[in-house]
Amino acid sequence: MTRPSLTLSIAAEPAEVGFDPASTALVIIDMQRDFLEPGGFGETLGNDVSLLAAAVPPTQAVLAACRDAGLLVVHTREGHRPDLSDAPPAKLERGEPTARIGAPGPMGRILIRGEPGHAIVAALAPLPGEVVIDKPGKGAFYATDLGAILAERGIATLLVCGVTTEVCVHTTIREGNDRGYRCVALADCCASYFPEFHRVGLAMIAAQGGIFGWVSASGPVVEALRAHA
Repeated sequence: MTRPSLTLSIAAEPAEVGFDPASTALVIIDMQRDFLEPGGFGETLGNDVSLLAAAVPPTQAVLAACRDAGLLVVHTREGHRPDLSDAPPAKLERGEPTARIGAPGPMGRILIRGEPGHAIVAALAPLPGEVVIDKPGKGAFYATDLGAILAERGIATLLVCGVTTEVCVHTTIREGNDRGYRCVALADCCASYFPEFHRVGLAMIAAQGGIFGWVSASGPVVEALRAHA
């Protein structure tokens, strides 16, 4: 991986972090209707989806700034093939029988590609030409072509948003870190159904000098990109 030219700097934990817009991608993890919207699968499990929806406006701001600056934008969706051929039995067996992957849900079959609930929320909908990664696991690199896409574009830094902080966001950042990417979680652009998990998940990323990466927020990124334009 090419060492990036760090042309911009943003406030972050554990320390300020630099990045080059030309070698940086915005990765938005699993901002799907079933997870974020009232009446979706997440709410039927007893979760307060407003906790996740709170991450949408700051993510919108970062997304607009990244689009204006010409950064690569990547959206991910967790879900499986309709025949469940890419879903391991251990994953299919989890949860109540009526709330398992592939079962009928309030917005179509649960975590099945092409169903209404699988779609990204309208406020963050991908534009034509933006990368959309359909992933069968928690991490965005597992069983996808994300790595190849990033390598082709010469990407070195990932600005990561999405849900949930402690599951798919954390897994993707861990995967990215192991592959040599500079990973920056944007705290207000991530969320969890469990606020304590969100707090601890972010703390784990920045712990011990940035063991998995850095933690920043939407404001510093938007400000840096606008000033750079």
